[in-house]
Formats: sequence, structure tokens, C-alpha cells
Amino acid sequence: MIARLDAPDFDRWAAQIRSTGGCRQPIHLRGKVEHYDRATGRLLHRYTTRHEPDGVLRLPCKTRRASRCPACAEIYRADTYHLIRAGLVGGKGVPESVTTHPTLFVTLTAPSFGAVHARREKDGRVQPCHARRDAKTCPHGRVMSCTAKHRPDDPHLGEPLCPDCYDYTGSVLFNALAPLLWKRFADSLRRRLAKLGGLTLKDLREHLTVSFAKVAEYQRRGVVHFHAVIRLDGPGGPIAPPPHWATEDVLTQAVHHAAHVVSALVPAIDDQPARLFKWGQQLDIRPISLNGDLNEQAVAGYVAKYATKAAECVGTVDRRINPLDNLDAYNLRDHAGRLIAECLRLGSIQDLADLRLTQWAHMLGFRGHFSTRSRRYSTTLGELRAARKRHARDHEVSTGRLLLFEEDTVLVISEWTYAGKGYSLGDQVIAAALTGTPLGGPYER
Repeated sequence: MIARLDAPDFDRWAAQIRSTGGCRQPIHLRGKVEHYDRATGRLLHRYTTRHEPDGVLRLPCKTRRASRCPACAEIYRADTYHLIRAGLVGGKGVPESVTTHPTLFVTLTAPSFGAVHARREKDGRVQPCHARRDAKTCPHGRVMSCTAKHRPDDPHLGEPLCPDCYDYTGSVLFNALAPLLWKRFADSLRRRLAKLGGLTLKDLREHLTVSFAKVAEYQRRGVVHFHAVIRLDGPGGPIAPPPHWATEDVLTQAVHHAAHVVSALVPAIDDQPARLFKWGQQLDIRPISLNGDLNEQAVAGYVAKYATKAAECVGTVDRRINPLDNLDAYNLRDHAGRLIAECLRLGSIQDLADLRLTQWAHMLGFRGHFSTRSRRYSTTLGELRAARKRHARDHEVSTGRLLLFEEDTVLVISEWTYAGKGYSLGDQVIAAALTGTPLGGPYER
């Protein structure tokens, strides 16, 4: 710390740290970029890291995971918020008339794999977890009852009443098949809408477009469920209204039907019989009203919040696990450890190789994208980032830090190499003081 503070280039180092926005694990790049006039070959601008502190340029990591870097995850959350909100009220290239289109907020849950500790409330009062007057004793000698009124931060939340009775195999396989279940749900939804409209599936695209944006959320028990904004548009997307028969009630009927008919089959493996997975019985369908409690800001904020989270609430790690690793060294909760161990066990079975359970053991089997949207829902994250990049370039030009020139007349030659990421322990303390971010996270070089 003293060496860094006394270094003659400390001010430049501090400027780099501030420019990362408080990133916990900035990427270190070494190299240069040069701009030449195509017509004359004259050098217009050159930047090199040779004279930078430590000879590197530090850039934000841009991860979406709040557990790794809260600062970069906050940018991802804000972008997702604007993406979702634009599909509800317009903006970012979406017309405001989209507010008149039938739109629902749908939650698809996972089935039960065994009784777990839960926090229950009724009329604002916390209820006992699993109070049973005539509670049965499981084959392992545990009474399947819990009269505790759990706190929101109780570490027992999500853990099975009897771990030996809990279906860890089913939980892991459901997570692995959740993306397939969503795809089949979306396909079934379109087929049902076509039938309700008296159309064939092929003709549906000429009358109606199903637009959606969804996010995956982990429950404390370690399974995912999906929150989705589903909207009906005309054949041209949000620029056109849907046909008169495509109402909110019709969309609700189609969602109910699709959620209950789709399934995914896992063939028999080893000593396990074949399994048929379906969505859970708890299906939440609510209309989005601009003037009600479930308005566009509430929905966009709710979806964006979970876009930066993963399985950390279950107690697992946020990095891939090597099958040769000692799981005891990770200091995992027993429930999370069993889920990971089951992923590794099932991943070694050849018939399940396509599920890639070993590679996604840290995600408890789920390997899908956390935040996805249909092509015509609204803008894209890439377009939002491109707009931010243009704004930053305009600022550099207006302040004289970058020359103003036509891009098609300039030849850009760049050469970059990866030189590490993160901070040393001393740099971490100084960076936290400079950016006002809490200490924590990786210390990598």
C-alpha cells in the first residue's frame, strides 16, 4: 500500500481505478492502438500502455454476477431494467402503442422434490414452517414436522426436513431440463394460440407474434423457476397491434394450457426408473397494469434484480468445480454439497452426457441463459452498450482527448494481450477507498 501511494504515477493509477466504476476484478490489458489516415498514411492518434502504471490498461470485467462484482452487475441490471421496461411502455425504438397490447407476467415453478424448511406468512404474521398434528416419521427416523417460525435470514430455509428422503436426483435433472421445458412451453403456447384463433401454426406468424422476456430465479431449495413477461403483437412485432381475437383472456388460457401439457422425459439410468418432468402446480399469471401494483416499473425491477443473481442463495460457489476437487474444502452447506455431488455422479453416466452436469455442477445442473428475450420484444443489450460506447466517444471528442475523424477514412491497427485481472491485497484496500466500494471479492493478478 505504501509503495503504491508513494509511486510517481499514483494519480494515473487512481484515474484508471475510478474509470472502472468500482470494478472488483478489472481486466488487465497490455498493448497499443494506432489510427492512420487511409489516404496519406499519416499517424493520427496513438495510445500505448507502455507508460501506464504497471504497463497495463485496466478495464471493467463486465460480469453480470453480483457475487463477483457488484459494480459491473449493477450496470447489467440497469440495462436489463431498461430492456424490460421498453417492452412494456415503449422507448428504445419501441412505440408507445405497445401499452395497449395484451401482456402478462407469468411465473413457472418447479415441482416438489421433498419437504423443505420454508418461511410462511398469513395476514402479515409468520406461520410455523411445517406444523403437523399427526406428523409421520420418515423411514430414516425423522419426524416430518417443523414448528419453528423462521427468520428471513435463517440458514435452514430451503434445506430438506430429511436430506435422506429428498430427491436430489430429480432436483438436478429438473434444472438440467428446465431450458427444454421452457422451449416446449413457448412452442405449445404458439400452437394453442393458433388453435384459439382458428389458424394453423404456419399461418399464425402472418397474424400474431408472441414476444417475451424471461429470467431464471433460484429458490432456496436449489431449483430454478422462470419469471416471464409475455406480450402479443401483430405480425410486424410491437409496431403493429395484435388481431382483435388475441385478448388478454385468450393469452391467459393459452398459458394455462401450455404450462400443464408440456413435459420432458429422462430415460431409465442405472437403478433409476424413467422420469417425466413437468412444471410445478403453482402457476402465477397476472396482468400488467400501468396504474396498478404490478406496473411496468415493478415488473422491470423484479426481472432485472434476478438477472444478476445465480445459485448463491443456495450456498454453492459461483465458479466451475473440477470433478477432482475436494468438496469439503469449499465449506458448502450440506444441502448444496449434496446437490453438487449428485451433479458430479450423474455427469459420469454416459447416457446423460448431453446434459453436461459435471460442467454445470456449480449451477446445480442448470445450464441455460438467465436472461433471455424473443427477437422482437424490445431493444437488445448490445444496442444499449453500443449507445453507451457512442456517448463515451463523443465525450472524449468534445473534451479534446480524441480527434474527430470519419471512421471510414481511418485505418485502426490494434494489438492487445491479456495480462491478468483483479488486485493485489494492498491495491484492493486503496481501490475500495477511492471508489467507495466495500472490500471483498477475488484478489487475482
